[in-house]
Amino acid sequence: MAAPLLCLAALALAAPAFADDRHAMHMQHGHGSEAAAIGEPGDDAKATRTIDVDMRDTMRFSPATLTVRRGDTVRFVVTNNGKIRHELTLGTAASLAEHAKMMQQMPGMTHTEANAVTVEPGQTKTLVWHFTQAGTVDFACLEPGHFEAGMRGVINVR
Repeated sequence: MAAPLLCLAALALAAPAFADDRHAMHMQHGHGSEAAAIGEPGDDAKATRTIDVDMRDTMRFSPATLTVRRGDTVRFVVTNNGKIRHELTLGTAASLAEHAKMMQQMPGMTHTEANAVTVEPGQTKTLVWHFTQAGTVDFACLEPGHFEAGMRGVINVR
């Protein structure tokens, strides 16, 4: 009986620390309201298209401009051909800019959200996304300094 009480006490003491974590708060607040604008996590088994995305230390994505159809579920195969860590995060232009500022203050943090993959040098990861409405979905690398250096792209959803 003492072990469960100790666990509950530890969680209660840790809760204020999470409340002060601005990144955790941003992620909980930002993605729910943003989902309507950018779509939703996709089911790999229902992917209608695969797009290879290359990341390099020149702070560019290739391709940097993509076009998909509303309703597509896209499997992004993201390869880091550089020598430093990169990531691909989907979002609105405003949310990515805000998040990039936050990442400047939290170097070394990695993302575990469905709309992002962090890829170490020489590695490949997959992100599957369902585009639910027409418009523009932005993507960027939010590693400190990368967004500011121009590591961004646009997905036109028709």
